[in-house]
Amino acid sequence: MEIRVLRYFLAVVREESITKAAEVLHITQPTLSRQLTQMEEEMGIKLFDRGTRKIVLTSEGLLLRRRAEEILDLVDKTERELTEQDESVEGVVSVGCGDLAAVQMLPELFRSFHERYPAVTFDLYTATADHVKDRIDRGLTDIGLLLEPVNMEKYDYIRLNQQEQWVVVMHPDSPLAKLTRITPKDLKGFPLILPRRLNVRSELAHWFGDDYNDLNILLVSNLPSNSAVMAHYKLAYSLVIQGSISFWDPKKITCRPLAPALTATSVLAWKRQQPFGLATEKFIEYAKDVLHTGQEKEE
Repeated sequence: MEIRVLRYFLAVVREESITKAAEVLHITQPTLSRQLTQMEEEMGIKLFDRGTRKIVLTSEGLLLRRRAEEILDLVDKTERELTEQDESVEGVVSVGCGDLAAVQMLPELFRSFHERYPAVTFDLYTATADHVKDRIDRGLTDIGLLLEPVNMEKYDYIRLNQQEQWVVVMHPDSPLAKLTRITPKDLKGFPLILPRRLNVRSELAHWFGDDYNDLNILLVSNLPSNSAVMAHYKLAYSLVIQGSISFWDPKKITCRPLAPALTATSVLAWKRQQPFGLATEKFIEYAKDVLHTGQEKEE
């Protein structure tokens, strides 16, 4: 399976037409058709259902699409890193993060680093800590801003001083909005939205104590933004990190802290003994200097 043919395949997926994809790729339609047919024959699978109007992916085609996107992301990233190995610092630093209060420290970090190295840009990817860690392990993301608890055995990291506060999110007219803080007993019987991450849910289970087994858990959600939409429409109450909803309209959504308070920390992490491009190496050193200095001042 050649990288070139994978790019052809994704072009057909995007255009939903071999003819249109051939025009975009600046090759003939018969050549493109032949390349795709050869790929199907080599793998012994069918990738497309070729209709009269547009091409539709089979289940095998859908899987290849996901893997091809990941492979080409990694190929492009590797090519960029190889071209960065000279005295001029340029390239892309890829950072993955969740919806956290700690994200608010990234703009100044990016801005000041870019002022020092104007040829460096950033690729910001938002997902849960587990997903970001998986991308780091596969070399698709350089650095992750991760909500703890998270297994850091394979990573170097900076633990940030900023505390992440757990809150209950709801519509301003919801019954629990009348309270100043929310206890486990207050949530009993109400439909709830909990985080999908199992280790985070374990932290919440410990906070609920014996009441956890009696909860009305309507759904789980991987990111707080969508669960906040559900809360706005009064589907359920959502337990999230407060930083994730900092910029929401308070007329549409509100939150109340947990009682007793439940907090978490976050880390800026990267894989130990991982070869990075020059831009990423410089950014890690810069982040360590800036963040360690800032935390010493706070202490």
